[in-house]
Amino acid sequence: MSHPAPHPIGLADDITRQLQLLADHLAQLPPHHATQVIAHIIKPDVGLFDRVIGLVSVSSTVARVQAERGALPAEVWLALGRAANDLDAVGGDLDEHRAALRRVGTQPATNTGNPPLPAPLVVRRHR
Repeated sequence: MSHPAPHPIGLADDITRQLQLLADHLAQLPPHHATQVIAHIIKPDVGLFDRVIGLVSVSSTVARVQAERGALPAEVWLALGRAANDLDAVGGDLDEHRAALRRVGTQPATNTGNPPLPAPLVVRRHR
C-alpha cells in the first residue's frame, strides 16, 4: 500500500479546486461533450462518483473509530454513514441510466438533421 500524501489537507483543497474547475468546464461544454463527461463521471467502479462514495465511506469508518475513542460525537459518525448510504442509493438510481448516457456519449455529434425532440421534465419512476 502506498504512503499517504504528506499534506492531505492540501490534497483535499487541490481536489476541491479541480472539481470546481470540472463543473465550470462541464457547464460550458456543448451538449454532446457534456454528456460524455457525465457518463465518464458516473462510470461504474472507476468513475469520480464512485470514488466520492468511497471517500465518504472511509470517512465514516474513521469517524466511527474516533467516536469510539471519544474524540468525535457519535452523531458525526452516524451522519457520515447516512451520507455514504444515501450517495450509494443515488448511485443505484444512476445505474438505471448509465446505458443511455453511454449510448449518447459514444454517438458522434451531429450538426445536421432534426434536433432531438424535447422530453417532458416530469418523469414517473418505475420500480
